[in-house]
Amino acid sequence: MSKARIVATVVEILDAEGETALTFRSLAARLATGAGAIYWHVANKEELLTAATDDVVAGVMAGVTLDAGPRDVIRAIALGTFDAIDAHPWVGAQLARSPWQYAMLQIFEGLGGQLHRLGVPEDAQFAAGSALLNYVLGVAGQNAANARRVPPDTDRAAFLDDVADAWTRQDPAKYPFLHRIAGEMRDHDDREQFLAGIDLILAGIGTLGSPEPSPDGPAER
Repeated sequence: MSKARIVATVVEILDAEGETALTFRSLAARLATGAGAIYWHVANKEELLTAATDDVVAGVMAGVTLDAGPRDVIRAIALGTFDAIDAHPWVGAQLARSPWQYAMLQIFEGLGGQLHRLGVPEDAQFAAGSALLNYVLGVAGQNAANARRVPPDTDRAAFLDDVADAWTRQDPAKYPFLHRIAGEMRDHDDREQFLAGIDLILAGIGTLGSPEPSPDGPAER
C-alpha cells in the first residue's frame, strides 16, 4: 500500500462522487484494505484532500515548459489550472479553503515567477501576481460551479441560447450592453474567453515595466 496509490484512489472518489463520499471507510473499501494501512500515510481527511490537490496541481506544473517566453508560461499555467479545476471541481474548493497550501504556492510561484522576466518592478510584483492568481482561480472555480449547476446531459448550445434570449428580453434602454453582447454569449468558448482575460491582465501588467530604449537612442529634450 503506497501513498501514491491512496492518492490516486482519493482522486477517483472525489471525481466520481464528491467530497462528502470521501471517508476512511469508503477509501479502505475501495482499496480492499484496513483503515490502519491508510492512517500509516495520512492522519485525517484534510490530509487526503491536500495530497490529492497537490497531485493534480503537480500534473499541471509538469506539463508547463518553463523555458518558453514568460507570457506563454503564464498562459500555460493559467489554462492548465483552468482545465484541471474543470475536470476536478473539488480542487478549486480545496485551494480556496487553504490558500497557502503547497499546491497554491506552486501556482502562485509559477505565475508570479514570470513577472521579473516581464520587467515588472519588484514593488509591483505582489499586486500583479495576485491579480493573475485571483483571476485564474476565480474564473476557473466559477466555471466549474456553473457546470455543476446544470444536468450533465445539458446541451451547451441550447443552454447558452436560453441565457442570451433571457438577456435580449430585458429592456434595451436599461441593458444596452447585454443586448450588444448577446450574440457573442451564444457562441463563445469558455477556454478562449478565459485566455482573453489573461491577455487583458498581461497587457495591463506590461505597462508596469520600464519602457524599452528606442533603437534611435534617447529622445531629445
